[in-house]
Amino acid sequence: MAKGKYQEWQTPEKLALIEGWARDGLTDEQIAHNIGIKRPTLYDWKKKYSDISDALKRGKEVVDQMVAGSLVKRALGMTITNTTYKMVPIRDDVLEAKRARWRNEHQIDHPEFTRKELVQASIENVPTYEKIPIMVNENELAPDTSAQIFWLKNRKPELFRDQAFNRLNEAQAEKVAEEVRKSKAEADITEAKAKLLTDTDSQDRTVIVDDVPEDD
Repeated sequence: MAKGKYQEWQTPEKLALIEGWARDGLTDEQIAHNIGIKRPTLYDWKKKYSDISDALKRGKEVVDQMVAGSLVKRALGMTITNTTYKMVPIRDDVLEAKRARWRNEHQIDHPEFTRKELVQASIENVPTYEKIPIMVNENELAPDTSAQIFWLKNRKPELFRDQAFNRLNEAQAEKVAEEVRKSKAEADITEAKAKLLTDTDSQDRTVIVDDVPEDD
């Protein structure tokens, strides 16, 4: 890290530049490249210097809010307005009035300009055509299910989990329940067989005394 380089990037102008890069969606690596340092150095700066860290956070928060807002609009559906314009020439009297006003405004800020220079500058800076809207079309954009799923899965994960994951859990739960039912049935059968064997053995051991002959 160049000695004292971080101090240069803690001025209001440089901090505004860092914030603007973050707001434009640049990654930390790209921002570090723009500053002229390595990404690990920028990481150290963020830990050590709150001004730099805050500038990055402010810029990224703006983008995050914009993306979130766009996602909500896409999920709920939105109206897109398209305007068709036509370029028409400005009337000569209106054009001259616009140029005169431009000369008067700029003469105050640039007293060193000659009359000829002001006239030439007004010709170069005042457009001769204006954009006139001639048609406005509004198109309804239907709600996007992918945006809805993404939003709900992240905002309400306890209610809107991945359906494939849910189906897997349900299949596993059903398999366990089936194994429990099977084990219980097998235990019942085994118990019934054991009871049957016990009852049969008791009958075989019974002595019938009526058939024993009497002594003379």
